Amino acid sequence: MRVALTLRLLGGLTTSRVARAQLISEGAVAQRIVRAKRTLSSARVPFEIPAADERAERLSAVLEVIYLIFNEGHSAAGGEHWTRPELCREAMRLGRILAALMPREGEVHGLLALMELQASRLPARTAPDGHPVLLADQDRALWDGILVQRGLASLARAETLSIPLGTYALQAAIAACHARSPRFEATDWPQFVSLYDALAALTASPVVELNRAVAVGMAYGPAPALEIIEGILDEPALRGYHLLPAVQGDLLARLERHDEAQAAFARAAAICRNERERALLLARASP
Repeated sequence: MRVALTLRLLGGLTTSRVARAQLISEGAVAQRIVRAKRTLSSARVPFEIPAADERAERLSAVLEVIYLIFNEGHSAAGGEHWTRPELCREAMRLGRILAALMPREGEVHGLLALMELQASRLPARTAPDGHPVLLADQDRALWDGILVQRGLASLARAETLSIPLGTYALQAAIAACHARSPRFEATDWPQFVSLYDALAALTASPVVELNRAVAVGMAYGPAPALEIIEGILDEPALRGYHLLPAVQGDLLARLERHDEAQAAFARAAAICRNERERALLLARASP
C-alpha cells in the first residue's frame, strides 16, 4: 500500500499508471490507495523524516518508488509521448539524495547507476517527430556520455559494496553492457543472458523472465527464446502487459511465422496505452 500511495500522491502518477507500474489492476490500486489513506487518517500517522536507525527497514520501499517513477519517465504508460524525461530527472535527483544519505548501501548506488545508464539513451530514443527509435536503430553518438560515465562509476561503487549484487545493481550491469558496446551488433549477448539468469534467480519475476527471453533470442536465436515466452503466457501478472505479445511477435517474425507474428503485434497494440508505441505495433501488425 505504501508504494502505491506514494506513487499516486508524491510521484504524481495516475491510478492507471501506478497499476501498470506494479502490474496489477486499476481497481486493486484504487482500493489500496483508499485503504492506505484511511489507515493513515485513523491512526493519525505523522508525516516526518525517519530517524537514521529507521532508514534501513524503509529502504526497499523507497527504492521501489524511485525506480517506478523513473520507469514511467523512461517508457510512459500512456499518452502521446513515449518518454517523460522530467520524471527521469526527478528520479535521478532523488536517487542522488539517497546515495548521499546512505553511502554504504550498494543497492542505492545500483539503482542510481541503472537510472543514469538508462537515461543516457533518452536523447536517441525518439526521433525529431516524437516517434520511438528502437535500441538497434539508435544513433549512439546521441547518448549522453557524461551520464554513461556517471552510471559506470555508480555501478563500480555498487560492486564494491554488494557481493553478490542485488536486483538494481544487476539491472545496472545489464544496462552497462549496452553502454560499453560501440554498436548494437557488438553487444555481448551471452553476458546479457548470464546477468538475466542471475536476476531471474533472485526475483522470480515474470517481467525479468520476459526480458531474459529477449536476451536468449539475441544470443542463441528466436526458437529457444520463444519456448521461454510460451512458459509465461498464462502468468496473471502479465495479463494486459503489451510487451509480452510484442516480444512474442518479434520472435515469431524472426522465425518467418509471419501470420502469427502479425496477430501477436495486433494483440500488443490493442492493449498498449501509449499512442506512439501503439502506432509502432500497428505498423508491425500490417501485412
